[in-house]
Amino acid sequence: MSKTAIVIGAGIVGLATARALAMRGYSVQVIDRSPQALGASIRNFGMIWPIGQPDGQLYERAMLSRRIWKEVCREAGIWYDKVGSLQVLEELRERFQHRNYLLLDAAETANGSPAVVREGLRGSLYSPDEMIVDPRTAIARIPAWLSERWGVRFVWGQAVTDVAYPAVYAGNNEWEADEIYVCSGADFETLYPHLFASAPITKCKLQMMRLAPQPGNWRIGPALCGGLSLLHYKSFEAAGSLAQLRERIEQQLPQYLQWGIHVMVSQNMVRGMTLLINGLSMN
Repeated sequence: MSKTAIVIGAGIVGLATARALAMRGYSVQVIDRSPQALGASIRNFGMIWPIGQPDGQLYERAMLSRRIWKEVCREAGIWYDKVGSLQVLEELRERFQHRNYLLLDAAETANGSPAVVREGLRGSLYSPDEMIVDPRTAIARIPAWLSERWGVRFVWGQAVTDVAYPAVYAGNNEWEADEIYVCSGADFETLYPHLFASAPITKCKLQMMRLAPQPGNWRIGPALCGGLSLLHYKSFEAAGSLAQLRERIEQQLPQYLQWGIHVMVSQNMVRGMTLLINGLSMN
């Protein structure tokens, strides 16, 4: 008899957990408080972004995530695009030779993306590993695929308010399982209010802007990010001259560093663009 598991939350973490358990032979049930996923999983910009991770476990995990996304998208009929990405930096090409990055001059960069501003452009680093998915369509489709492919059962519109192993409670409803996984995203207060109240946690928001589809089937090509992103992701710390960039930004735009602000752009299947203005907005 197979083991049973309950996953609380049907966002991307809950869906990934359900997939992993089902592949290991578990009988899985996913419970979500909403009729469908509504949180950060459908509001993000859909960028699978291995380049931002340093070598070692984090980078390997990012590449594994990329392989899983490709597999799920192919099996579930979900759109994805292996667009790669352009980074406005030259030095990291030598450091990451094993990642097959390409160092492009200004003309090659502009040819790779019509969205790049040519004025003052000196070059870029191109990574072939990045992918784009449309989070709204992907998260909507994956539950049906999990049900069809792996027999995962979904209970929608039930807010789990208590976990007392082996039972899970939502109002007058009760379920039991051998293992219980809490994947409820940013909702810490409902299940564990006493832990949330005592923890030194401040909720914040990731700011994103979704733009309208562009006319004439216009595409930006690779996902784009600029110099501020080089100070945000750990992998870029391998560049010895990054300290000089940080010093310059501290002099010119200190508030950007204070709030973790940087800009990235990706484009999904309907030709609309998501502009990620990354930064902390206190809730």
